Amino acid sequence: MSLWYYALLFLGSLLLTGVFSRYAVKTRLLDVPNYRSSHSIPTPRGGGLAIIVTFLAGSLLLVQFAVLPVKVFRGVSLCSGLVIGIGLWDDFRSVPSSVRLAIHLLASSLVVFWLVTVYSPFLTAAFSRGWFGTILTVISMTWLLNLFNFMDGIDGIAALETISVAGSAMLLLWFTGAAGMYVYWFGILFVAAAGFLVWNWPPAKIFMGDACSGFLGFCFGILAIMTSVDTKMTLWTWLILLGVFIADATVTLLRRIFRKERFFEAHRSHAYQILSRRWHSHKKVTLGVLAVNILWLFPCAFFSISWPCYGLFFAIISYVPLLFFCLMIGAGTTNE
Repeated sequence: MSLWYYALLFLGSLLLTGVFSRYAVKTRLLDVPNYRSSHSIPTPRGGGLAIIVTFLAGSLLLVQFAVLPVKVFRGVSLCSGLVIGIGLWDDFRSVPSSVRLAIHLLASSLVVFWLVTVYSPFLTAAFSRGWFGTILTVISMTWLLNLFNFMDGIDGIAALETISVAGSAMLLLWFTGAAGMYVYWFGILFVAAAGFLVWNWPPAKIFMGDACSGFLGFCFGILAIMTSVDTKMTLWTWLILLGVFIADATVTLLRRIFRKERFFEAHRSHAYQILSRRWHSHKKVTLGVLAVNILWLFPCAFFSISWPCYGLFFAIISYVPLLFFCLMIGAGTTNE
């Protein structure tokens, strides 16, 4: 694929976001502020559908160019359809958390089943992990798609995280000599999120919505599993690249559980939400996340690939300041 294809996909995402923004305003699909919100005016939501449509359209192009196997495209599309569907339902009407979780677990289970039974490189890996590894994979996939939803709470943060992680993955794959569908796939995800970010940049003109935030977490989970088997990237590398979102969401959830709070309900006690209120700025926090990803997590991920036998060590090193920072900020303990 040439740069022209990426430029067209970026333009498509940009224009589609504008179309969805008009539709959201017309149908009153608005995110109305409440005491848990990080914004102050009603804002259209659901614009992340532009990312989904652009990514799937770009993936279909890869199929047409014989870069992406059709069985991979079909599997990802069908499994992610459950996540998109329940997310859209939640965007239009509130869905009970138990129903949403059940659908997410089903989608994650289907992905693992599909990878093992249809995409042959995973057959040996699945047997080596056993049932415990399979169950852990399903739980991890479910947590990843949910934490993306939890972390999509201020302007630009989820889209910029997608761009920086996808871009980092592209560079790491290029460094290891990997070519083909993964590099192209991450490139499509990069430009799809970039087109949306033009509208979502602080102050946001439209929000992403649950359908897209869950879809992005789900996609990263699938791609993390696939690249950990097919390329020199490892699961340690992916834990590092997604460190900001994983650390904040996990610390916040665990502290709310320990405090016996209704952790499954909406709140505003994530570290990034607390910082956005203290700094009176979404932009500063979003750019701060980008800086951490580029200046700290990317080098750690690079080292984890360069010396794979020390992958766990570099993962621990990368998380120490992230966890310390979340604890010091008070993630999960305050709604100030």
